[in-house]
Amino acid sequence: MLVPPYQRLLQLAFPQPADATRYLSATTLAAYRAFEQADPADIAFRFERVRLGVALALMKLLSDLGDLEEARTVLDVLHRALKAPSVSAIDSTIQKDAATFERLYADLYVNEEGEQLLHLFERTLDADSQPLMDDVIREALRLAPTLDFSHLTEEDE
Repeated sequence: MLVPPYQRLLQLAFPQPADATRYLSATTLAAYRAFEQADPADIAFRFERVRLGVALALMKLLSDLGDLEEARTVLDVLHRALKAPSVSAIDSTIQKDAATFERLYADLYVNEEGEQLLHLFERTLDADSQPLMDDVIREALRLAPTLDFSHLTEEDE
């Protein structure tokens, strides 16, 4: 069975079962399908859940790539926002921790791969349509397998 791109991205970003269990609820995993099937009155909320899922995956990749505490903090904010029951509750969660996002960019040294992830993260936050989000997902799927996580295996040895 072919795994949809959104779910593939989540699987690539959360390969460890413990992380997947912690961050990826069934609702998050099914967010794209729920968005595609949403009633017009519910489409904005469903789109926000897709946006948060993609952003969550990108922050997980960034935090693993550079062992960045700032990225892990943003990851936790996004995870809390995914539990919100409405667009306004999502916005409130994000606004309450806006400084967390600012710290992500302040005094942050990242390599080229990290910069690419941050660029995709910004595009995720700016995406306002399904085609734009699909472009981000496709680019993230192309980028993720090329990332160098060798420092993670070196620490394990």
